Amino acid sequence: MNIRQVMVIALLALSGLFIAWFGPQPSPLAALVVFALPPLALAAAALHGRRKAAFWAGVLALGWFSHGVMVAYTRAPERGFAIAEIVLAVAIVLAASLPGLRARFAKKP
Repeated sequence: MNIRQVMVIALLALSGLFIAWFGPQPSPLAALVVFALPPLALAAAALHGRRKAAFWAGVLALGWFSHGVMVAYTRAPERGFAIAEIVLAVAIVLAASLPGLRARFAKKP
């Protein structure tokens, strides 16, 4: 499994997490569009080989990480969802950044 596949799986898992988290709300449409649609669109873009998909996934994952930390700290009933969001956001950031870090720190001939 390559690093792009890891990122796609993490994005799809994050989208599924948001659907499970916000789906039971009284009016879930806005929350699902704001939260579940972006990682789903980024996963589709990464699968189709879009070069900027990893960059934008990493950028948005920083926001998802911050959201997860805030919710985990302030809302105890949602802490499980928030911790899962944090873990998936970290996985996305690492998967999006690893190719660049490898290139940057590779031994030069």
